[in-house]
Amino acid sequence: MKPYTFLDHTADVLFEAYGETLDTLFQNAALALQESQFSLKTIKPKKTKTIRLKNEKIEMLLFSFLQELIFLKDAEQFAVRSCKVAIKETKGGKGFSLTASCLGDKLDLKKQGSKVDAKAITFHQFSVGKEKGRWKARVIVDI
Repeated sequence: MKPYTFLDHTADVLFEAYGETLDTLFQNAALALQESQFSLKTIKPKKTKTIRLKNEKIEMLLFSFLQELIFLKDAEQFAVRSCKVAIKETKGGKGFSLTASCLGDKLDLKKQGSKVDAKAITFHQFSVGKEKGRWKARVIVDI
């Protein structure tokens, strides 16, 4: 089963990511976002960045997580190759917390190439839900 699929979109990048668990869904969405920008095999896993987020809604947690990956690229010049994600329900079941350990390297467009420059995740058509027993997210990336 493919972890993500790119779909046709007139101006931006549209992908669907899949996972048997929320952890896997988030990891695959991160991979799709990064693959839309770089060839993943050109990014060496030399450094680790940790992301910690909380949100009451799983959709907003994914949205914030993908935005954080764009922030790492733009503000810290960090290209992510992979992320190991752990999501837990917060105490009382009133939300979710995320811890992601992201491997990557300093952004170097000469080595890594550049496909598109992701500017932001959009709310247009953004969705997260369970479909036929597995998690699915639909994401449009503003480029």
